[in-house]
Amino acid sequence: MKNQLSIACLVLLSAILPGIQTIHAQSHEDAIRAIYDEALVNGQSYEMLEYLSLEIGNRLSGSPEAAAAVEWTRQKMIKLGFDTVFLQPVMVPHWVRGQKETARLVNSASRGSLDLNVLALGNSVGTGPEGVSAEIVEVMNFDELEQLGRENVEGKIVFFNRPMDPRHIHTMQAYGGAVDQRGAGASRAAGLGAKAVIVRSMASNLDDIPHTGSLRYDPDQPQIPAVAVSTNDAELLHRVLESDGKARVYIETHCEMLPDVLSYNVIGEIRGAKNPDEYIVVSGHLDSWDVGHGSHDDGAGCVQAIEALRILRDIRYAPNYSVRAVMFMNEENGLRGGREYARVADEKGEKHVAALESDSGGFTPRGFSMTGSDDQVEKLRSWEKYLGEYGLRDLGSQGGGADIGPLRQSGTALFGLRPDSQRYFNYHHTEEDTFDKVDKRELELGAAAMASLIYLIDQLGI
Repeated sequence: MKNQLSIACLVLLSAILPGIQTIHAQSHEDAIRAIYDEALVNGQSYEMLEYLSLEIGNRLSGSPEAAAAVEWTRQKMIKLGFDTVFLQPVMVPHWVRGQKETARLVNSASRGSLDLNVLALGNSVGTGPEGVSAEIVEVMNFDELEQLGRENVEGKIVFFNRPMDPRHIHTMQAYGGAVDQRGAGASRAAGLGAKAVIVRSMASNLDDIPHTGSLRYDPDQPQIPAVAVSTNDAELLHRVLESDGKARVYIETHCEMLPDVLSYNVIGEIRGAKNPDEYIVVSGHLDSWDVGHGSHDDGAGCVQAIEALRILRDIRYAPNYSVRAVMFMNEENGLRGGREYARVADEKGEKHVAALESDSGGFTPRGFSMTGSDDQVEKLRSWEKYLGEYGLRDLGSQGGGADIGPLRQSGTALFGLRPDSQRYFNYHHTEEDTFDKVDKRELELGAAAMASLIYLIDQLGI
């Protein structure tokens, strides 16, 4: 009778707290199944993203919305019952867009005057109310720019029109092959006397939506205004130059860089049972651009990271290592949060076993990229036997995440969630990056994938 009562109690306990028996007494396969069941049945990531997107909105570092996101995230992680939740101070840039940008093709022979769809690039100086008007010169890369020389560039607007290469199946590779013109184009053109630059938007498709994004000024060159133009209007300018031989454009922007502002990385932690002073990080970046809701970039990554810890906590998994959810501040136009986190970790002598970042949108997860040793990459690939049935077969491609990148110098193995990338650059850095573009199930699958990888690293080491 006593044995029967004990069995009955265990059955009842496993029904109430299924994670206890599954995680601690059963196989890795069963543990990962429990993680996915929790994410897909009791998931909270979608409702978290809804609040972050619709109640707070876009969150450029230094803005009141970024400050609101910091406090909401802190309170959310406290409410979820993480062992420790704290803020890590970091000074961040405070760039403001000002009133809406305007750009216009002026009195062209073939098309007359037409408004162009543009957004100022992040960190750009503004033209002021007087604007900038000049003929444009089109180039595809920096070599072509240098070949033109100062005599053909000075006093003009340089138009960088290199598209993302459509041959890359993973669109992040196409982005990487085109984004240098956005990041460094203004300074390279300024070095030859240009008055401003127009950059073709980093987009996969032809449409009327301009994509912002960050530029970096060379301190040894003048700072000139820079805007991104939609891909359709980039094609239009190209056709006008082909047919007319020249084109003149007027640009007016009112953006400016204000003094740095105090902000914070937000960190929630579940303490490890065996190695509490060694850490596994799962992360996203809390800031976003100042257009749209910042739902895919990177609201999705933030709520997936928080959700990964919630899942582990709610299935009663006690990790060996301490697991941290880190919401980095200022990935978009400075990377200050990621650098400060790594600096403080080094100062404190904290050992980070692994760091995982989700910053490629909330689409269906396909696997994980990785930066580590050859043996570490092979170990990740060997985990396809656990992850493959959940669609996670793209394992071990080079990569990680921008915010966690500074941790690599201390030997940390870096991982990046790799979702299906085909739609990401329809929304990236645009007013179209809104909550309605995120699918609930896809978001939840990403959170489950991240929690599963944390579990495997914690159990099997990396």
